[in-house]
Amino acid sequence: MGNQAQRITRLALCTALALVLSYMEALLPPIYPSVPGIKMGLANVVIIFVLYCFGVRSAIWVSALRLALMTLLFGNVMMLMYSLAGATLSLGVMALLRRARWFSPVGVSVLGAVCHNAGQILVAMAVLGTGALGYYLPVLTVTGTVAGVLVGLLSVLLMKKIGDVAVRGGEL
Repeated sequence: MGNQAQRITRLALCTALALVLSYMEALLPPIYPSVPGIKMGLANVVIIFVLYCFGVRSAIWVSALRLALMTLLFGNVMMLMYSLAGATLSLGVMALLRRARWFSPVGVSVLGAVCHNAGQILVAMAVLGTGALGYYLPVLTVTGTVAGVLVGLLSVLLMKKIGDVAVRGGEL
């Protein structure tokens, strides 16, 4: 298999893994039932891995395909609006921070998680026509920080274990 075919195959596997992680997370009960919308964001382990090992364009493609497939298979237009806003803001910030090399992958993950939540709150405020939802942002910032640290640590572990192999080829 040629280099380009191997790269596409590896990115397709990353997309499938991100989709499976998203679906599994959707099946789990809420972390805090009294506080809606709090999730770990396990698919972001894959997105951060792709961002660092394959680059920004590949991370955009994997993220976009995951969102499209999740929406087609399990979602609706509202889910797409919220997810797209969160993913776009999050990935944009993570790509800039990755390029600037200001933060470790864990720091990039934390800021990505916080921005994801901010993007979703902005969409909710626009859809509902109220700024009152801004009160929820501090709660989501705290939970996003915790989730971002855990996702970032898992991403670093994944990069250390299979990052070079995944990019350059070889046995996993």
